[in-house]
Amino acid sequence: MPLQIDSIIQERYRITKILGHGGMGSVYMAIDENIHIPVAIKENLVLTENYSTQFKKEAVILAGLRHPNLPRVSDYFYLPGQGQYLVMDYIDGEDLRERIEREEKLPDKDVIIIGLMICDALMYLHNLSPKVIHRDIKPGNIRITPEGNVILVDFGLVKVFDINQQTATGARAMTPGYSPPEQYGRGPTDERTDIYSLGATLYAALTGMIPEESLNRMSGKEKLTSIKKYRSTISESLDKIIQTALEIDPENRYQTAEEFYMALLAEGNFLISSKNIGLIAPPPSSHSSISIKTGVSQPLIKSYYENDNQKIKKTNRKIWFLSLLLLSLVVVLLFINQNRNLMNFSLIGNPKNQDKEIAQVLEPQNNNPTVEIFSTPNSKVTENPAQNLISTPEQTTFLGGGSGFIAYSSNYQDNVMQIWMMDIEGNNKIKLTNLADGACQPDWSPDGNKIVFISPCKAKKETYEGARLFILDMSSNNEIYPVSIPLDPSGDFDPVWSPDGNEIAFSSFRPGNHPTTKERLLHIYIYNFTTNSFSELTNTRWRDRAPSWSMDGSKISFIRKIADSEIWILDLNSPEPYVFASKSNIDFLYPHWSLNDQLIFFTHQNNSAGSLPYIVGKRIEDAGVNIEFRIPPSGQQSFSPSVDSVISPDGEWFVFESWPDGINHDIYLATINGANLVKLTTESSFDFSPDWQP
Repeated sequence: MPLQIDSIIQERYRITKILGHGGMGSVYMAIDENIHIPVAIKENLVLTENYSTQFKKEAVILAGLRHPNLPRVSDYFYLPGQGQYLVMDYIDGEDLRERIEREEKLPDKDVIIIGLMICDALMYLHNLSPKVIHRDIKPGNIRITPEGNVILVDFGLVKVFDINQQTATGARAMTPGYSPPEQYGRGPTDERTDIYSLGATLYAALTGMIPEESLNRMSGKEKLTSIKKYRSTISESLDKIIQTALEIDPENRYQTAEEFYMALLAEGNFLISSKNIGLIAPPPSSHSSISIKTGVSQPLIKSYYENDNQKIKKTNRKIWFLSLLLLSLVVVLLFINQNRNLMNFSLIGNPKNQDKEIAQVLEPQNNNPTVEIFSTPNSKVTENPAQNLISTPEQTTFLGGGSGFIAYSSNYQDNVMQIWMMDIEGNNKIKLTNLADGACQPDWSPDGNKIVFISPCKAKKETYEGARLFILDMSSNNEIYPVSIPLDPSGDFDPVWSPDGNEIAFSSFRPGNHPTTKERLLHIYIYNFTTNSFSELTNTRWRDRAPSWSMDGSKISFIRKIADSEIWILDLNSPEPYVFASKSNIDFLYPHWSLNDQLIFFTHQNNSAGSLPYIVGKRIEDAGVNIEFRIPPSGQQSFSPSVDSVISPDGEWFVFESWPDGINHDIYLATINGANLVKLTTESSFDFSPDWQP
């Protein structure tokens, strides 16, 4: 269970506040009572063998890092029956995402400084044995402290390489605009993956714009816009440096962080003058804005700033200048140790390419697993589709998911359905339930700690007579217990959590039969956790099922079966629902709202023999008018049959059920426009009803 405020754990750490929630636990701020300093504590409450081992390996990795720009773990412990815990450094400040939002375009000198500091951290990581790849560099993971220090944070997806393994595996964080093509499963990730992401981050800092998505660039749909188009004063050489880092083909990028570092160092001309080197500290108002990421400690490195409005003392300039010279000497020694030819580097232009060091991301063996670490960041960076501006909170996309986990129903290795969980590549599959009567229809709570589901469930059906709602609590050792609704043997199913987590909407046969027509009634109900009560939302002769909440929690869409299955909407502040989508001889099924509540996506099923279902979308403003649009659009490769398209927490992706061979139902992934199709499940099983972890 979660830690309580003011509680003391390990006879040392007093919990003061919750900094953020994740699917596996929370991150807390605490006071180390022994030395009276603040720390951050990350917990893991999922104590299965896989996650416990993974969490401990994360502690070992982070605790072993010794670099001033990288996180460190100061303590690790296990509380029997409670959870595992990492104790990390805690700092205040703002992240680069927030600074870009505030300033829109950063001074080129500041951007170069950021690039140099992060390159320095990557040089250390990539030259460890085995190599450590960060794999999630972006503005939200670069923090600037109140003193102006630059820190690379969020090692929740850190990857350790084992050169004796054979293939690529692991949880890959996909942040559109910041992730190279190989991170979408197009090949092994290595140190050049970090180089691409850092290049994209510096591009955003210089322009205030997210670079064009790598998959679109690779397919020829888009081209990378020159930085000079947004800022004509930026030098051609700096533009070329960033574009080199953002090359689609890894062979054409800088092959090492050292190469990228030397190019930036020459561009900044810092060996000639130390004037104007450093970063301005965040404004005082932002010091209280905490953005601790899961699994991150935050050490300090000083960087001093001087400009026309703020002069630094001469002694500080000397300290900085000497520190940079010392850092350069360390780099030179590192090159010598690696038998590199230093004459290939120029301080006035881009360095020549060095011998390539390509590390393979490898398949874990049972006796020597590769370490893959997952996290659920709190703050997010998203892309404005209209203007490509960096704005609002940062969206970390695990192929579109918040934490990188997808729950789904499957009869894999079982005679009935069970709830399973997997990462966004279809790996690390974990069976969450093992109920004799089966379980299905999982739906995550908004905090990502619980799953509501139904049982019994032996196979996929339209309705589930005799089913009951249950909750699997991942924050309490995967405890399973029924929802506190009075038991009715007729059947409750289709559960969905409200956006605020206080209610669950569901379909139910509770109304019994119509008094006149004797038809069996099926209505929508809501259970309220706060009042421990439930109420009937729809009350007609029609069969209403499959509720779906709008993102603001004010409306519920559902399926109403009249002659055909139609999509209806009920405004919770209005007594009567209204029809949203209906068409003769067409069934509209599985409604799901877009993140901005402007669209509903659903399944189009023609009732004629031999027709295949496919995904469509429709704007709320077009309610009652037959002007749906197909996904993917006509003229593009179709992935029909496809049903039950659930939108990712960042609004960029669908996860859905499909069976192109006509037999094997699997879970698939695609971007919201119907591109970049990926098959997640490949077993000989029936897989359906996917849902993203927030």
